[in-house]
Amino acid sequence: MSVTGKGLATPGLYKNFHRIAWLAVGLALCVIVFGAFVRLSHAGLSCPDWPTCYGRAAWPTNPHEIGDHAATQIRPVEVDKAWREQFHRMIAGLLGVLTLTLALVSARRRSKGMVQVLAAAAVVAVAIPLYMRGQHVAASALAIVGEGILLAAALRWSNTDLSRACALTLAVIIFQALLGMWTVTWLLKPIVVMGHLLGGLLTFSLLVWIAWRAIDRPIRLADAPALCRWIALGIGVLGVQIALGGWTSANYAALACGNDFPTCVGQWWPRHDFGEAFVLWRGIGVDYEGGILDGEARIAIQLAHRIMAVAVFVYLIGLAAKLLRTPGLRGWGSLLAALTLLQVGLGIANVKLGLPLAVAVAHNGGAALLLFALVSLLARLRTPEP
Repeated sequence: MSVTGKGLATPGLYKNFHRIAWLAVGLALCVIVFGAFVRLSHAGLSCPDWPTCYGRAAWPTNPHEIGDHAATQIRPVEVDKAWREQFHRMIAGLLGVLTLTLALVSARRRSKGMVQVLAAAAVVAVAIPLYMRGQHVAASALAIVGEGILLAAALRWSNTDLSRACALTLAVIIFQALLGMWTVTWLLKPIVVMGHLLGGLLTFSLLVWIAWRAIDRPIRLADAPALCRWIALGIGVLGVQIALGGWTSANYAALACGNDFPTCVGQWWPRHDFGEAFVLWRGIGVDYEGGILDGEARIAIQLAHRIMAVAVFVYLIGLAAKLLRTPGLRGWGSLLAALTLLQVGLGIANVKLGLPLAVAVAHNGGAALLLFALVSLLARLRTPEP
């Protein structure tokens, strides 16, 4: 038997906290999907400088506007792509502001809580102009100090007012900004691109958890602890598959098998090179746009992604079946099964149709929606009250 709460704002929180949190969830999903669009439309290096775009706060609308800006020595301006990269940075910055707001209002009753959050934000803000002047070491040191302030506060605080979760989320957002910067300055280095994808989905998951906890709407079940362990494992295996998907995309291996499925270049187990495929660090200064791996290494990445996809599919369908047998969770079970089937269908369509942009972007969005379903259940499932 399950009992669902009424959906009121959690007592003790700022009255509009849950509204800000859900707005941040929606914006985070937009950042993830639009970021996939930027990456998959090959616009990830269209603004070679950071955080400006050819020295502009927005983006150039005409190549003649930028003159002889230093960024043109790195890459000629492509107006039709530059707006995508810079707009993505803007909405990611807005998400950062919302997350900062959540951290501030959640810490307002803590001793010097708001001061600590503001101090961390101020230190990071000072680091940005230093980076733009070329003082990269000093900028990185300040960013690390800001992260340290937030992490230290999170370790001291409890989570009764969600201050710990909000401080951690803000720390993840700041690290995401660093990854976004390194994505550009390190020329689409695969480990950074994959990390940026994982960081975005981690941010989204944390915000989903915070938003559900901000409203009093638990699903109470006697076996909630056991079910939560199954769901947490589901998030873990899905996370591994998302990482493999990010590695596949970052190394331009999505079509390594051609348009063949379930075979690969006409074989069930073609020649491959796993050793070369999963070298995570190859140094700085290499332009990774278009990928640098040979065919056998890319095939190995694609095979790993497919094998893991089978494992994740089996696990999530099994979990969905378990939810369907649980009173009060049948709707969630149906949703999880439908999203899993949709995600597998989109993955197959990517291969068979030659990676069309709309399908590839939807595949990224599908991963986020699967996380939404699993994290929502993890946030809401609780044991019955005495």
